[in-house]
Amino acid sequence: MSERELLQQPVSELLEQRPYLRDFFVALQLGMPGPGQCPAAFFAGLQAAQLAELGLDHAALAAQFVDFARHMEQFQHGGDQPVRKVTLLGGRDKQGRPEDVQLEFAPGEVVCVVGPTGSGKSRLLADIECMAQGDTPSGRRILLDDRPPDEAARLSGEQRLVAQLSQNMNFVMDLSVREFLTLHAESRLVDDSQAVVEQIFATAVELAGEPFTAETPVTALSGGQSRALMIADTACLSASPIVLIDEIENAGVDRRRALELLVKKEKIVLMATHDPLLALSGDRRLVIAGGGIRQVLVTSERERANRRALEALDRRLLAVREALRRGETIDFDF
Repeated sequence: MSERELLQQPVSELLEQRPYLRDFFVALQLGMPGPGQCPAAFFAGLQAAQLAELGLDHAALAAQFVDFARHMEQFQHGGDQPVRKVTLLGGRDKQGRPEDVQLEFAPGEVVCVVGPTGSGKSRLLADIECMAQGDTPSGRRILLDDRPPDEAARLSGEQRLVAQLSQNMNFVMDLSVREFLTLHAESRLVDDSQAVVEQIFATAVELAGEPFTAETPVTALSGGQSRALMIADTACLSASPIVLIDEIENAGVDRRRALELLVKKEKIVLMATHDPLLALSGDRRLVIAGGGIRQVLVTSERERANRRALEALDRRLLAVREALRRGETIDFDF
C-alpha cells in the first residue's frame, strides 16, 4: 500500500485490513479518528500545540504513521526475502589450527552435529545463531545467500533469522498453555490466531509423551511437554528460516515426528545430537572434535537401511516404556 493510500483511506477500512494500526493512535493518546475519517484529515485537525508536546508536527506525525504501518507489515510477513542458502566459512579449532571447510545449507535440509561432550557442538550452533563474522572464539563466518547478514538485523533483538531449541527450557510467566500461545500468535500478527493456537496445541500434545490440556499452566509442564510445546510453536508459528536444536533426544518427545514437522516447513535445521536415530535421519553429519569440524559425512544408503532397523528396535523400546508407565510387568522373549 502506498503512502497516499495509507493516509487517504477511511480508518474503518484500514483497521479492518490492519488492526494493529489502532495501537499507533492508542500509544500517542491522540484519540481515534471517526470511522469514515482518513488519517490525513484526522492529523490535520489536531492542534499544533498538542503535537508539540509529543515533539512532533503534522508532517512528522504523518511520516511516523506511514513508517509504523510499513514496519508492522514487514514484521507480519517475516522480512523481505526468504533465506535460500546459509554458508559456513571455517575458522579455527581450540588449538588455533585452521578449520578448512566451506559448507552450504539449504531449506529442507537436516544437518546433524555430532561429537563428544565438550567438543564444540554448542559453539558451532552459537556461531550460526549470532551470524558470526569472525568475532567469536572460533573465528567462523556465516553468510546468507552468499553475503554477510545485514549488521543492523544481526544485532537487532527483533531479527527472526534463527530459532533455537536449547536443552534447558523453563517458563517463568504465569499463563496457561492457551494464553501463552495466544499471546505469541497475536504478537506475530497472524491471521485467525485462534485456529493457529489450536493447531500448535494439538501438535504439541501429539509430540509429548504425556498429554496435557490447554488450560495447564506453562510452569506446570514437564520438561518433555515444554519442549514439545516449543517445537510445535517453532514449526507452526515461527517465521525463522533457520532452526537450531540442541539434543532433542533428552526431551522425551516423539523426536522423529518433531524432525518431520520442522523439515516440512522448509526450514534449515541443524541439530546437535548423540542419538543414532536422529544422527542417521540427517542428510549430513558434521563431526566435531577439539572445537573444529573434523569431518563431513553424507548419510549413505547403508546407513539409512540401518536406521530403519534401529527404528524397529526403538518402537519396541517405546512399547516397553509405555508398559512401565502403566505399571505392567515386562515379560517377553527377544
